[in-house]
Amino acid sequence: MSLKEVLPGRLGFGTAPLGNMFRAIPDDEARATVEAAWEQGVRYYDTAPFYGAGLAEERLGEVLSAKPRDAYVLSTKVGRVVLGEHETATADFGEKGGIFAHGNPNRMLHAWTADAAERSIEGSLERLGVDRLDVVWVHDIAQDFHGDLWVQKFEEARTGAFRVLSRLRDEGVIKAWGLGVNKTEPIEMTLALDEPKPDGFLLAGRYTLLDHAHALQRLLPLAAEQHVGMVVGGPYSSGILAGGAHFEYRQAPQEIVERVGRLKDLAARHGVSVKAAALQFSLAHPVAVAAVPGATRPGRIAEDVAALDERVPAAFWHDLRAANLVSPAAPLPGGA
Repeated sequence: MSLKEVLPGRLGFGTAPLGNMFRAIPDDEARATVEAAWEQGVRYYDTAPFYGAGLAEERLGEVLSAKPRDAYVLSTKVGRVVLGEHETATADFGEKGGIFAHGNPNRMLHAWTADAAERSIEGSLERLGVDRLDVVWVHDIAQDFHGDLWVQKFEEARTGAFRVLSRLRDEGVIKAWGLGVNKTEPIEMTLALDEPKPDGFLLAGRYTLLDHAHALQRLLPLAAEQHVGMVVGGPYSSGILAGGAHFEYRQAPQEIVERVGRLKDLAARHGVSVKAAALQFSLAHPVAVAAVPGATRPGRIAEDVAALDERVPAAFWHDLRAANLVSPAAPLPGGA
């Protein structure tokens, strides 16, 4: 079964912000945001143990466990096992710094072995309050978390988590598996393997209006050749394309602020919202099957739905290309 056949629509909900990413979110606000996604018709939800050391899964599960299980698609990730003891040292999240400083205080085991993958899935099922998962991603085996050791972590996953997830898919326990990363290279390496073969991948931040040229060079042609689907994570580039101040999980640098300013000016001339431009651009590539923007406020969900449906004139896309604000190789909506 292809990833496109597994997922119920083009718009999903990414729950990283529910893990108290950047700020502490009240429980009732988190709950209302998930309920808003459901009410707006969103039926694909992506989460991970890493998001607040289990907090995002707990908050998502509080709402979804009360919904009919066959009515939605759920994905989570392996690579972190949330332990029952509290973390006493400062967690090292590589380039991501203190992204979940306000999450649960639980210590996490960072491991991609077969045993760790199975333990991670068991913990996720318990926190989510469900009896099964649809898609499982192998999380963060890339340079941004591991530096020069990332190939070693990849090999650990290849001989561990990859084989577990491939078996679970073949047994019908899950419907699909792949990688959930912020870099293209681990996905390229996985697609080059003879086995095990993934069904798709979740690529965060690497196919957006602000950063897409590298993915177009090798990864996306390879994925298209193998009929492997992409879920676009972070289509708003950590928030800067949705009115926020973060890019790559940090305060946006001046050159990015200036580029977004040019995008805003162009969008304003055509009466287009930047959110719509960002979301529709990310989904225009034939390999893209869904996007999973995150949110912590209920009103943001309606904005995402509206952005997906907004009519963006072809002239905007032509002008975007003419202004060199997108790669010449990037497919644009409507074939512009």
